[in-house]
Amino acid sequence: MTYIVKPTFHHPGLPKNALGYTHRDYEGSVSTLCAGCGHDSISAAIIQACFELNIEPHRVAKLSGIGCSSKTPTYFLGNSHGFNSVHGRMPSVLTGANLANCDLIYLGVSGDGDSASIGLGQFAHVVRRGVNMTYIVENNGVYGLTKGQFSATADRGSKSKRGAINSDSPIDLVSMALQLGATFVGRSFSGDKKQLVPLIKAALEHEGAAFLDVISPCIAFNNHPGSTKSFDYVREHNEAVNRLDFITGRAPIHVDYEPGTVEIVEQHDGTTIALRKLDAEYDVHDRRAAMNFLMERQAAGEVVTGLLYLETDGEDLHAHLGTVDKPLNALGERELCPGSAALEQFNARLR
Repeated sequence: MTYIVKPTFHHPGLPKNALGYTHRDYEGSVSTLCAGCGHDSISAAIIQACFELNIEPHRVAKLSGIGCSSKTPTYFLGNSHGFNSVHGRMPSVLTGANLANCDLIYLGVSGDGDSASIGLGQFAHVVRRGVNMTYIVENNGVYGLTKGQFSATADRGSKSKRGAINSDSPIDLVSMALQLGATFVGRSFSGDKKQLVPLIKAALEHEGAAFLDVISPCIAFNNHPGSTKSFDYVREHNEAVNRLDFITGRAPIHVDYEPGTVEIVEQHDGTTIALRKLDAEYDVHDRRAAMNFLMERQAAGEVVTGLLYLETDGEDLHAHLGTVDKPLNALGERELCPGSAALEQFNARLR
């Protein structure tokens, strides 16, 4: 992989967060993607989210597969842990890392080809197991590295740059994530930073499987009339179910809101998301209603964005397996090999 390292010097007056880090401390190498690529906007949103959350870069483990989207971790959080896996296999590598060290913040970055085609089975299992992670799919509906063939998320009837019409039904990863049990599900648009940054912040703070599908137009092969993943199409057909802000944990503030205007959603650690509802009937806590709403709006040709579902009392993989609080990679030989007596007791329970 070819990449360009940014100069280490920067203006001494750059704003700093509570940890003393500047925005530059969350950046990576210079992007080699096409100028104007939506993926670079997602990288910028991730950088902004981590800066605002005061995350220590070395506490983040970023993992990816293969594709234009999977190159993007090179362009953010240059001081974090990183692993670029084989095509479609990022979820299993992330799961293994998470089991070994639950103290890290896990961020998986993938694409519609990496997750909805060769990695579809991996995507399904990492979500249904409730691995504590933020899983971002940079969705452009094409295979950009192999010159613009339709991907599995391309809508039926959409037109390619060369005029071909897609006749296959699309795979909607958001609907799949809802069906498979993800406890945080959202969709956004790479061109809507005001919506995307709070969603990423909330996903990073969420305990459990957090999935974000981000429509990210490919300017080289899928940003033309007839494409349903283009900048113009998404802007014209965007149905935002809520306006988002993210509020870090603090002492309770008692206020009285008018019905249907703002809903405060509390997460496990006390952090909250402020939702300003545009659709008074949309319930962010109703999984079945979210799936029905997605299907209804999809039939109307609309792209639903925002926080689509949130479960505040869900459990992650470590809770399901009953692992110890201490990271497994920090356990000593005595804890990992307790002796023959302990082994005999375990075997006795299986007889």
